[in-house]
Amino acid sequence: MSAISPELGKVSRQRGSSPVRRPIAWSLSVVALVALSACGKKEAPPVTLRPVVAMAPVADMHSVQSSLPATIEARYSTPLSFRVGGKIIERRVRLGDSVKAGEIVAKLDPADNAKNAASTAAQLSAAQHQLTYAEQQLTRDRAQAQENLIARAQLEQTENAYAAALAQRNQAQAQAALSADQLKYTTLVADRAGVITAEQADTGQNVSAGQAVYNLAWSGEIDVVADVPETALGSLTVGQKASVTLAALGGKQFAALVREISPAADPQSRTYRVRMTLEAPTPDVRLGMTADVAFFARVSASGASTQVFTLPSTALFHAGKLPAVWIVKADGSLELRRVDVSQYGEHTVTVSNGISPGERVVWQGVHTVSAGEKVRVVVPLHPEDFAS
Repeated sequence: MSAISPELGKVSRQRGSSPVRRPIAWSLSVVALVALSACGKKEAPPVTLRPVVAMAPVADMHSVQSSLPATIEARYSTPLSFRVGGKIIERRVRLGDSVKAGEIVAKLDPADNAKNAASTAAQLSAAQHQLTYAEQQLTRDRAQAQENLIARAQLEQTENAYAAALAQRNQAQAQAALSADQLKYTTLVADRAGVITAEQADTGQNVSAGQAVYNLAWSGEIDVVADVPETALGSLTVGQKASVTLAALGGKQFAALVREISPAADPQSRTYRVRMTLEAPTPDVRLGMTADVAFFARVSASGASTQVFTLPSTALFHAGKLPAVWIVKADGSLELRRVDVSQYGEHTVTVSNGISPGERVVWQGVHTVSAGEKVRVVVPLHPEDFAS
């Protein structure tokens, strides 16, 4: 018994330890399986963003929005014409002459008008005598009627004759005044100071009433007139500043303000007539000179200038039929933004109303991206090449 007991005790100890070792072995096997499965699974590849060339353009508050040819004209220009018809017997001014207000510039043959004035004057004199007689007769009849020397009907006839004579006198008086005015209208007088810019009739010519004889450009304010295409019309507004360069004066520059923008386009050229007032013209500025007008950033209602940006032509896209650009937002996604194009250059476009300072604009690859797509911004190595 003593020899067997140690072996039985050893066996019993070995069997007693098995319930503790089984959970540990199971846990180790689970960990080994998880490790093996993790080693067998491949890592997901990173998302590749489309690279686009983009950069934040710098706003130029004084950049030229457009430059157009123009001509120098007087703000007011009116034709000079006779108010009656007749034969021109004298012209006192010629093309290019300066005239003063009230100066006689031409005359018609006054013979017919003088005779008409004399005739109406005679008719007025006769009517005045008839009125005087009727007035005297009315005074006598009223006195006799008070004494009951004449009938009431006779007094009424006398009053009626006086009223008719008075009306005839007034008619003759108006006719005489009209004839006198027509005689005066045979002399053509300049009603404003200015310069004769055209001659439409010659001495000895018979002209009708209202037919232009001269064209008078008023002295004073001078306009610069330009025809603006519809693509640049959106960048102009009344009160906007412009710079006028006159090649005939050696490239001398003058300041001007946009005064008037035509509401309708010319039916043939499809351009809009824009008139600017020259702020401080000098005496050497002549009417008809050609000029080059540079329009600058317009001023908003708050007094701040509208910012404009110059971008490469490759940055221009479209939203429907309207120009637009791609804006890279802070999270890297793209947004299509509507803009106004004020000038098209050889390699660049000048845009406004859509871009804020600091916003990144896609310069290349605008036809390969879509709205909301996230991109990787690549700065151009030589940005100046896009503006060259």
